Amino acid sequence: MKTHKAVAKRVRVTKTGKVMKRHGGQDHFNARDSGNATRKKRRDQTVAKQYERNIKNLLPFA
Repeated sequence: MKTHKAVAKRVRVTKTGKVMKRHGGQDHFNARDSGNATRKKRRDQTVAKQYERNIKNLLPFA
């Protein structure tokens, strides 16, 4: 089975099996965000549970 490249570019799977993604809306218009919102965007966030199985199916190495 081939890797789905679009998903592989947006998501990474940790050693423990969590699926992590970047926060959206980081390219521009960041001056209007509060400091809290800006800081929260610096960290990756986990993908919602209902999507994890589908993503792992698209990434055979996960």
